[in-house]
Amino acid sequence: MTAIQSLERTAAAPLEAPRIPPPMALLAELTHRCPLACPYCSNPLQLTGLREELTTEEWIRVFAEAAALGILHLHLSGGEPASRRDLVDLTKAAADLGLYTNLITSGVGLTEGRVQQLSDAGLDHVQLSLQGANAAMADHVGGYRGGYERKMAVAEWVRQAGIPLTVNAVCHKQNMDQLDEMLDLAVRLGARRIEIATVQFHGWAERNREALMPTQEQVVRTNATVAAARERLKGVLVIDYVPADHHSTYPKACMGGWGRIGLNVEPSGKVLPCHAASTIPSLRFDNVRERPLADIWYRGDAFNAFRGDAWMQEPCRSCERKHIDFGGCRCQAMALAGDPAATDPVCIRSPLRPMLEAAAASDGAATPGAFVYRTMKPQ
Repeated sequence: MTAIQSLERTAAAPLEAPRIPPPMALLAELTHRCPLACPYCSNPLQLTGLREELTTEEWIRVFAEAAALGILHLHLSGGEPASRRDLVDLTKAAADLGLYTNLITSGVGLTEGRVQQLSDAGLDHVQLSLQGANAAMADHVGGYRGGYERKMAVAEWVRQAGIPLTVNAVCHKQNMDQLDEMLDLAVRLGARRIEIATVQFHGWAERNREALMPTQEQVVRTNATVAAARERLKGVLVIDYVPADHHSTYPKACMGGWGRIGLNVEPSGKVLPCHAASTIPSLRFDNVRERPLADIWYRGDAFNAFRGDAWMQEPCRSCERKHIDFGGCRCQAMALAGDPAATDPVCIRSPLRPMLEAAAASDGAATPGAFVYRTMKPQ
């Protein structure tokens, strides 16, 4: 199929499915290569190699199909997207298609000149990861000596280029007590927004539960810190906060509900409803090399598996919250209950909730051991 034929099919596909809105965002995982080795990385345990990655032309075709489908936001992610030599070309192509482009980066692999090239190409926004409030913590968590200093330099280059900056601070047992310092650092770096995301226990994070699981006391302090900071920094810094799943009363509406808001495309072209969906063995995932993006979104088996509420078991099916949290995270249900259709065990109404509380308390109380670092360096 040619690119033009693909786009024609994309434009025509959604008309018979008005109850399913088009997605708003596409997370393009350009590569799994990354100089950092964060022990909570959201990439799968089996990483995609360089030879399997979509080519420049294939990614641009995917971006065109995304724009035709009605997607507004394109998140350029990885791994480390700066590991792609064609990052500037991909950014320009996306901008020319009218997509709002957000670069999600560790900063490592960027230079002052490359940041300016990305700005000239039309990059709209940069999201810079922060593993700790100082070099000792950040480099320990990221498994990369010198990473913190590069991040500080990149933040300044982004500011000079006039690109809006968000700081992404993933919090866990070992850095959560630095949250006040990370907030102050975000302000000093000129960030307009900070995302404080408590680690989600999938993939690499699941392998590092005892090293990462916060205690109940840490979670309570973090909740209070965020509330106070939102008042103190009102008008200066927008604070997005993802609280700790395992210490919450109800699950979050993961991805805004399955197949409702966004989708992920892996480096190999496989299309997922969320970054961890491949952990559900019963699902079959389509590939953009074989099927148009719109066709996958509206008709793909994986995307329709947990849409609506017909798939729900009790207590979700009769619960008044089912259109608020959509039963919680399907991948978490798979990991903890062994059934992706089960109630997310985070929910206080799940029969597995006592097991979850006991495991979280045990992992939180454990003395942090050595990280099992994420693998694969740039080639």
